[in-house]
Amino acid sequence: MKRIFSTLVLGLALMGPLQAQELTNFSFWGQKPIISPEIQNDSVTFRLKADYATVVKLSGSWMENPWTGTIDMTRGENNVWSVKIPLPAPEIYTYNFVVDGVAVNDPQNVLVQRDGTRYLPMLLVPGERTENYGEANRHGTVSHPWYHSNILGMDRRLTVYTPYGYENNPKKKYPVLYLLHGAGGDEEAWISMGRTAQILDNLIEKGLAEPMIVVMPNGNPGQAAARTLNIPEKPFDWRDPAHRDSYVKSLCTEIVPFIEKNFRAIAKPASRAIAGLSMGGGHTISASILYPEMFDYICPLSAAGSATPEQIAALKKAGVKLYFLACGNTDFLFQNAEEMHAKLVDQGLEHEYFVSEGGHVWSNWRLYLNTFAQKLFK
Repeated sequence: MKRIFSTLVLGLALMGPLQAQELTNFSFWGQKPIISPEIQNDSVTFRLKADYATVVKLSGSWMENPWTGTIDMTRGENNVWSVKIPLPAPEIYTYNFVVDGVAVNDPQNVLVQRDGTRYLPMLLVPGERTENYGEANRHGTVSHPWYHSNILGMDRRLTVYTPYGYENNPKKKYPVLYLLHGAGGDEEAWISMGRTAQILDNLIEKGLAEPMIVVMPNGNPGQAAARTLNIPEKPFDWRDPAHRDSYVKSLCTEIVPFIEKNFRAIAKPASRAIAGLSMGGGHTISASILYPEMFDYICPLSAAGSATPEQIAALKKAGVKLYFLACGNTDFLFQNAEEMHAKLVDQGLEHEYFVSEGGHVWSNWRLYLNTFAQKLFK
């Protein structure tokens, strides 16, 4: 009986390791583990085991043409394909393999970000630009509370970051940044691709930013939450005049009160900031126009939106403490940013105009967050 029991225990102990080796790209029975990507000084090597492939290529966002550009990989021992390239400049990049014409993710890389319905492996190149994109020593908490929207007619999901120490000091209250995503994103976009938690953790730990709550709503009025939750979407015609600014109104009259009731948020304009990229930049501008006295810190990033001289004058009268306008110099919305900047100048609204290299990409939006977060609530 003891022998049978020992055999069963041994069998169960072996099942875990065997199940963990289902992918051929992992080490098995003494085979050399495959490492990908592997950064070595000024180069990086990508590897993929593909036994039956005839052509394998690498595609990466650092390439001159990230949509169609590829680099050929070479078949090596045990059908491991590889390519070694010069290390790109410090930043977070995404990449994938193209195996006989089919896009394939890197099974060796546990660093993955979600862009809408796409999951892409990440390459984080260390350096000054990315020093706040990695994990800090002290971590805040990311949660996903739900609120009810009468305006949109459904319960909706938020992503909320609370800084390190929030749980341990029940009497302390915090300012709040409302951080809005762009078209195709959802309430997880700024966490997954924007590295919000890592950036805030690092800035706060270094004393470069005030400890703050960051609220990241879902800006798609027909969605209750990210599509990964598999919740049916509600039909929403944004062209219908009845729906004009419905999400922005929900943000300002439902989400803000919900946060100030359920989190230890300071309920004052001087402790509220709003920022957003692309579509979210348009939402940021709209919220500041509809509710000019609600936010003292306003940060449109690569924004799809504008304001009239009268609306800007209302903001000036409200006493905005920081208006941070940012855009890449090759962004397709750069001309829009230039025109908005000119309007702000004409109306005498003191502001910061931050122009970076590059286009409508997350590398810029992470840079903007890392920059303007240090200017909030001071």
